[in-house]
This record gives sequence, C-alpha cells and structure tokens, in this order.
Amino acid sequence: MPKASLSKDEVKAMLTLACERIIAAEPMLSEADRNLGDGDHGLGMQRGMTAAKEKLGAADAESIEKAFSSVGMAMMSSMGGASGAIFGTFFRNGGKALAGKDAFDAAGLADFLKAGVDGVKQRGGAAVGDKTCVDAMEPAANKAAEVANQPLPEAMQAVTDATIAGKDASKAMIAKFGRAKTLGEACIGFPDAGACSVVVIIEAFRDFIAA
Repeated sequence: MPKASLSKDEVKAMLTLACERIIAAEPMLSEADRNLGDGDHGLGMQRGMTAAKEKLGAADAESIEKAFSSVGMAMMSSMGGASGAIFGTFFRNGGKALAGKDAFDAAGLADFLKAGVDGVKQRGGAAVGDKTCVDAMEPAANKAAEVANQPLPEAMQAVTDATIAGKDASKAMIAKFGRAKTLGEACIGFPDAGACSVVVIIEAFRDFIAA
C-alpha cells in the first residue's frame, strides 16, 4: 500500500534501496559515462553507494536527517573525484534541511531536493543547460515545490517524471564541464551520466513509497 509519509526507519530502508539500485546500475552508468567521459562514473557511484549501504546497515536510524546525511558522508569519503563531492553534497545538504522532522512527506521531499541541488550548484557551479546532474536535480526540486501539498506517492511520481524529463533534455545539450566539454557537438544525443544516476535514485524513492 502506498505510504503517506515515512518514518526514520522507512527512510533508512528507502535509502538502502537507492544504494542497491545504483550498485546494480553500474554497467548502465559506466556506459553512459563512456559515451561522454572516461567511463568511471558508474564504478565511482557503485563504490560510494556500497559504502553508504554499509553505513546505513551499521546502526539504527537516529533520525531522518542523519539517514540522508550519512549517505552523503559515506559517498564523500569513499568516492573521491567530482561525483563524490557532488552527490555527497546533494545528500548531506538535503539531509540538513530535514533536521527535526519526525516524518518524511511531500513537503520534506521538496525541502530535501531544494537544499540538495542548491548545495550542488554552489559546489560545482553548474546550472540547468550545462549537461550535468543539475539538469535532472533542478527540475525534480522545482516540481517537488509545486506538489509539496499533495500526498507523498502522487508527489513522488510527479517528481520522478520531471527528473526523467530533465535527464532526457540533457541529450540535446553541449557539455560545459568535465571531460565531455572537449567533445563539443559530439556530446549531442547522449544523456549526462550524473543525470542518469539521479534518475536511478529518484525512481528507487518512488518505488519504495509506492510499494
């Protein structure tokens, strides 16, 4: 039965599912990165989410904030490179926005996504249109703000649709960051690998909430 809101233990379980989905998606994420970069994004994300899953499983969920933040800290400490900093910031900053919350609902989803993408933009300097993970994160955050008063399952589906649309839109863009920047128009037709990772994470959230 779809969940109207999540307890701290359910948030921990949802994040664990997201870790498992990223770990399983490594071949797809590596292929996406080979089309545009050096092909290491999938392995990096797999390593980061393996560490995050271990951290989530090592202790009881202290709080909703701590569950999200611990994923970010594990990614930052285990991955290195740009993806570790970016996705670590996304989860850590997003988690901080949930301080004091006893339940995770559509309003909490909006708070998490806004704080997460704001942190990523400050850290990396990317904006929508630059062919980065921000192309999936920011549409997700904007949609979440629009649907913050809706039931969580409906809000999560709307956010998932916006995330996928953002990732698909990145196919038409020319990269302004990373190794893909050197490809110029050869980038066109391929989605950003980081945006693909955002979709995997958000779809995991949706599937957990809908189950």
